[in-house]
Amino acid sequence: MSITQARFTTQLRTWVLIAALTGLLIAIGALLGGSFIYIFAVFAVLMNVVGYWFSDKIALAASRAKPVSEQEAPALYKILRDLTARADLPMPRVYTIPSDQPNAFATGRNAKHAAVAVTEGLMKYLPEDQIRGVLAHELGHVKNHDILVTTIAAMVAGAISAIANILQFSFLFGGFSEDDENPLAFVGLIATVILAPIGAALLQLAVSRQREFLADATGARILGTGEPLAEALETLEKGVQAVPLQVNPAVASLYIIHPFRGQGIQNLFSTHPPLVERIRRLREYDAAQGIHYG
Repeated sequence: MSITQARFTTQLRTWVLIAALTGLLIAIGALLGGSFIYIFAVFAVLMNVVGYWFSDKIALAASRAKPVSEQEAPALYKILRDLTARADLPMPRVYTIPSDQPNAFATGRNAKHAAVAVTEGLMKYLPEDQIRGVLAHELGHVKNHDILVTTIAAMVAGAISAIANILQFSFLFGGFSEDDENPLAFVGLIATVILAPIGAALLQLAVSRQREFLADATGARILGTGEPLAEALETLEKGVQAVPLQVNPAVASLYIIHPFRGQGIQNLFSTHPPLVERIRRLREYDAAQGIHYG
């Protein structure tokens, strides 16, 4: 499959899954009964409208990212200018995140309104070729038009989990009773508290994993080689294990590598594909191009 076909397939699958997340919100309201279905339907629409216009600001605020000027970060701007020229993209807004964990993400509603955020640790600990690999990956997300839907998916999934927590609190303190007019309300409450966060996590997982593979492939094409990104992923994984990153879990899926330490069964539900598989594909790309490293 060509990268153009892969982009189309991934975009189609992603919008279907975004619709599924929105439908899950409305289904929660339907199960709770009464006026909840109308409240949740309006809420779902508002979430998507707000997500379109403000998802980048929300993601950046949740990550404590701050705008940085070219005078403050000349090396970062120099790399981004070179890579955006290679990728035929406009220059994104640039942000830094106050953390020693090396990591990065891209957000925005389209290429003209894109933003790239990098942690201070990324610029401090990675050599330039690996930084270029990471930034090429993030610009791959921009070029593939998936920065908007990824952020909206994170927002809606986070909202579903928050609603489940609120309903659980209401249940524990008697906010709902079996005397409610709709006998399905109690069943809906239990289903929401238990199943909604799981469903949201699985849908977000399905949105994110294929997109990471595609951004890796696009980043390798921007650079002309996948090795700098492959090496960067290995370095980033060590950084995640060594240094914690304080970030809202709802936006964790945006980062190039999952910012939380996780082992065993936790990795089965990670929004990121297995690191070894990402590295294998990048090195297979180089081998197919006749690029070999000693």
